[in-house]
Amino acid sequence: MLNIVLFGPPGAGKGTQSANLIEKYQLVHLSTGDILRSEVANKTILGVEAKKLMDQGLLVPDDVVIKMIEARVDANRNAKGFIFDGFPRTTNQAKALDQLLARKNTSISMMLALEVEDDELIKRLLNRGKDSGRPDDQNEEVIQKRIVEYNSKTAPLKNYYNEQGKFHGVKGVGTIEEIFSRLTSVIEA
Repeated sequence: MLNIVLFGPPGAGKGTQSANLIEKYQLVHLSTGDILRSEVANKTILGVEAKKLMDQGLLVPDDVVIKMIEARVDANRNAKGFIFDGFPRTTNQAKALDQLLARKNTSISMMLALEVEDDELIKRLLNRGKDSGRPDDQNEEVIQKRIVEYNSKTAPLKNYYNEQGKFHGVKGVGTIEEIFSRLTSVIEA
């Protein structure tokens, strides 16, 4: 089973590349943001619990998110693998994910991190902001804060997966095809 944690700062191209990876390797996409929205919309027990917290401006606790991910893993027992998008974000979440996957007799195969210089990210996001309508993609100061937040939060995760020999930084600059080729080379190595 191929289980990939796909990482990269805002604007690195995760959405584009995850779609390509999902298609090529027939993976199930597990986006915690999508899962949370779906659970809330469907008013599941976990969704109702999460909505109460989100309505108070609180983060949904790791154990609730892990239960939601577990439900999706269980619902896709015959999957060839999963691509984890937006999770884990902390070392504790990575450890919880490892424990969950171990109970399912599988594990994270690798962490692929798209690496792009900050000035390129800012340029990409400002450009995306012209079409996306997202206010967080239209303000350079907000973009810089998002990049700093990403770098400070994910550095420990890089170390966590690096210690397991599972971290792979991939140059995220070039054409979509060039970047995809770099990702598949790492996966197939």
